[in-house]
Amino acid sequence: MDRKPGSKQRILNFFLSNLGKVAESRDIQAASGGAVEWARRVRELRNEDGYLILSHKDRADLKPNQYLMETAKRVPAFKRGISKQNRAFVLERNGYTCQMCGAAAGDPDPLNPTRTIRLTMGHIKDKSKGGDDSPGNLRAVCSNCNEGLQNTALPKPDRVHLLSQIRRAAIDDQRVVLKWLQEKLGGKDGCSRGRSRTSPTRRTTSARPTA
Repeated sequence: MDRKPGSKQRILNFFLSNLGKVAESRDIQAASGGAVEWARRVRELRNEDGYLILSHKDRADLKPNQYLMETAKRVPAFKRGISKQNRAFVLERNGYTCQMCGAAAGDPDPLNPTRTIRLTMGHIKDKSKGGDDSPGNLRAVCSNCNEGLQNTALPKPDRVHLLSQIRRAAIDDQRVVLKWLQEKLGGKDGCSRGRSRTSPTRRTTSARPTA
């Protein structure tokens, strides 16, 4: 007797039978056989199996309850060897930006304006060459760089060049840079020292000798 496919396989079969078509969440759940955790199975297909199942987080024209699989092609995906804690740590450490091209999570995808940038984990030293899944060997990369779609990785600018670019930028753009730095660094690395320094007036007052 043939074994019936599980909910995950049923959902995959549904998407493969509806490539390029927008699917509603209720239709996906129905295709799964009424599974309560159908949404988790969709995430597994995307994050662990590498299927490009898009949601409203990837395309602005999709609603929160809609999904779309454009192609059956699979891409490198998260492995269970990389824990959720390590992924969260690396993303936070890398400022939620691709360490190859500088794109930030949620930015418009330069290769497809209808999508937004989604980050994944990349190994600095490939596992086939002895690398591991420790945070020190992981970095955040966008799906384009991870798939090799970007022609080249942008070199990191040196401090002098970076500051010169910021000084030349419009004031509104400088404010955006400042806001991003404040959100990324907060009170770290002396970012808030300027606000906590004692004013010259206070220093003069506190230095007066007492009678």
